[in-house]
Amino acid sequence: QVQLVESGGGSVQAGGSLRLSCAASGSIYCMAWFRQAPGKEREAVAAGADYAQSVEGRFTISRDYDKNTVYLQMNALKSEDTAMYYCAAKNSVPCSVRAPSSRFSYWGQGTQVTVSS
Repeated sequence: QVQLVESGGGSVQAGGSLRLSCAASGSIYCMAWFRQAPGKEREAVAAGADYAQSVEGRFTISRDYDKNTVYLQMNALKSEDTAMYYCAAKNSVPCSVRAPSSRFSYWGQGTQVTVSS
């Protein structure tokens, strides 16, 4: 079992930046970020080197393999980025935003991001 612990959420004004972190208790192949806004389905935001179209050019996913940690740098935030953000991980391919969320075996508890306009 791999445990994931997220941190770094918060409230920010539109145009601002936040960085999320997710530390895994062990090494794992694919780490990704999902988000879920109220009344909406959970969507993949970034996985591997792949991004959802809605965040491409504004968000950057990166990993520190020594620390088993994945980061999500979020710049130029918009009100529509407001959501609960979840870290997810799996050991199977592909590591992509096109991989169904059901294929991710491990999930963090979520961290809230609120962007005010």
